[in-house]
Amino acid sequence: MSYSHHHHDSSGKNLRTAFFLNLIFTIVEIIGGMYVNSVAIISDAVHDLGDSLSLGTAWYLDKKSKQSADDSFSFGYARFSLLGALINSVVLIAGSIFVINEAIQCIITPEQSDAQGMMYFAIAGIAVNGYAAWKMSGGKSLNERVVSWHLLEDVLGWFMVLVVSIILQFKDIPILDPVLSLAITSYILWGVAKRLKETLYLFLQGVPYNVNLPEVKRELAGVHHVASLHHVHIWSLEGEHHVFTAHVKLKNITSFEQIAEVKKQLKEIVKKYDFEHFTLETELEEESCTLGD
Repeated sequence: MSYSHHHHDSSGKNLRTAFFLNLIFTIVEIIGGMYVNSVAIISDAVHDLGDSLSLGTAWYLDKKSKQSADDSFSFGYARFSLLGALINSVVLIAGSIFVINEAIQCIITPEQSDAQGMMYFAIAGIAVNGYAAWKMSGGKSLNERVVSWHLLEDVLGWFMVLVVSIILQFKDIPILDPVLSLAITSYILWGVAKRLKETLYLFLQGVPYNVNLPEVKRELAGVHHVASLHHVHIWSLEGEHHVFTAHVKLKNITSFEQIAEVKKQLKEIVKKYDFEHFTLETELEEESCTLGD
């Protein structure tokens, strides 16, 4: 027996909004960063360019992930969203490595920046990225959470740029700009590494962190007439919707009504965990299961 439900949200619309906001601001940021001679702004522009590419990819894959199941992808296309999260993480890591290299060069040979221009860009950056992060804050899929993390990092980064730009207007410390760039990028790498680990874990079909497999097995094994469980699996489609399968060996069964009652109780237990899809295969004592063996 199997169970599935459809989850409709505005993730595609939110990703589209975040994509266009990020792309437009990235173009402005690149031009402005060169104008005010700020490596921190230019570094963030490179980072945002990577974000724009990632957001575009995430938007496309999010739309793709909502396609219904077919003969090629029997579970549907939900895992395409997970692919978007992986691409986002890889792009961010590559961009961060480039930014770190540029920041180190500017620490060795620091240059004067236009502190007032930096301040204006910082205020705009906080507003634009703050709005985009707010739009993505309700996302549940791993893809949306990775994007939301990127945008929140940008807000934090721009706040730090704002603080440094104010300091530079009163103190001539040109090294602050590349040091800030290095700090922002290091923090971004730390966050992305954690998300990449989670993405790879789900790609390898690890048990989702929010599901306690031993607890599920204990509940199912506690049903009357259940002798044992085998071939028990839980994995996630894209970090939000999970799949469960199990073979249940029955004992002391003397009528079809008993089988029907056991199935009903098993189904009620599994439904509590709100799986996107589940399959329970019941077997009698006399039956042989090669998977169980």
